[in-house]
Amino acid sequence: MEAQDGHPGLGDELAEITNGIVRLFSEYYGRGPTRAKSYLLEDRYVVTVLRDTMTTVERTLAENGHVDMIRRVRLTFQEAMAAEFKGVVERALGRRVASYHSQILVEPDVGFEFFLLED
Repeated sequence: MEAQDGHPGLGDELAEITNGIVRLFSEYYGRGPTRAKSYLLEDRYVVTVLRDTMTTVERTLAENGHVDMIRRVRLTFQEAMAAEFKGVVERALGRRVASYHSQILVEPDVGFEFFLLED
């Protein structure tokens, strides 16, 4: 795990964020991504990049042209689970998260978890 933007001492914290988010995916989706990595940018933004995140159901929907449905379900999940996702970052960094957003790409299968830290 590498800290970004001059934060070389945060490798353990960023690994904790990555592991916590992967754990949430595993627990609530039934599987986690195959690769994941978290970054701290400008001491204000945390971004976790997740690869190979889609479930078998989601892949089947995508292959049949239902990408919008996948995104709607993921957005609904994000809203329902926001406190848990934010809590992972807050515990790891000891800072409050002001805002959280999640985005999925279908091709390639990549997900992004974005966190804006409070000042």
